[in-house]
Amino acid sequence: MTSPGELLDASWQSLDCPSSELRLEFTLPTGQSFRWRKTGPQEYTGVIQQRVVQMRQEEDDVLFRVLARGDGALPGEDAAALHDYFNLGSRMADLSAHWAERDPRFRNIHPYFPGARVLRQDPVECLFQFVCSSNNHISRIHGMVERLCRTYGTPLPDLSFYAFPTLENLEEATDEALRAEGFGYRAKFIVGSVEMLLEKEGGGAAWLQQLRQVPYQEASDALCTLPGVGPKVAACVCLFSLDKHEAIPVDTHVWQLATRYYTPSLKGKTLTKPLMVAVEAALQERFGRHAGWAHNTLFISELASHRHLLPPHLQP
Repeated sequence: MTSPGELLDASWQSLDCPSSELRLEFTLPTGQSFRWRKTGPQEYTGVIQQRVVQMRQEEDDVLFRVLARGDGALPGEDAAALHDYFNLGSRMADLSAHWAERDPRFRNIHPYFPGARVLRQDPVECLFQFVCSSNNHISRIHGMVERLCRTYGTPLPDLSFYAFPTLENLEEATDEALRAEGFGYRAKFIVGSVEMLLEKEGGGAAWLQQLRQVPYQEASDALCTLPGVGPKVAACVCLFSLDKHEAIPVDTHVWQLATRYYTPSLKGKTLTKPLMVAVEAALQERFGRHAGWAHNTLFISELASHRHLLPPHLQP
């Protein structure tokens, strides 16, 4: 184990990824993961499993360096771990060109949000982040996830960062302890989901991993058997960790953009589960197999933190 605070790799390495494929500011702080801190004008530092990783956006590349490694993280596997996490097996440029041909709204806004990728996170980590996200805002979710890692996760050699807790780590959590940490009603969902997952044959982490191999609806239905997981949280977990590229989490932002551009007949209605299904189906029909990725760019364009990047005539 490396001594606390020691910088393992002082030199930056290229991810060999042009900005058309990955832009950090449109990928890391936009509600997919809540484990990244902005540590410079174009820099983010966070944890990818057992690695503390610093990322820097260049004009047409992304650089990275590993600041610390925990048990089992091998230096020769750093680049592969990042390629997996950032889903670099899919080419954004090709997908975006296809969507731009099919949809005028996407065609108009995409130039302002290039490289907005969908992450491929660890399923356990992704699940409990989004259980924390219920009726919550991004900064508060960040705080909850940080407390979960600090209290139940494994400290990495850097000491100020923690690996996300395993299910076995989370078994130590109680409703009372989590409520005392500010998790509110979500505490019982975390405790209940951990209990259910640990009862799965072969283990809960393996059960979640195998959901990558089944169709989207089957994975969503399975996730919805867990306490605190409804269709929206299930869609987030499916899209951001389980390879269900067609999954579309329908929240108020997506509902508003859908009724404005894609399903105007639903405008003025109250969002219900059947209407969530209808919106998702409409966007899947428009954008195809990677509809969730296209939706991600549309979603970012609706965020108060990002919509100012659009010219006035394109702002929602």
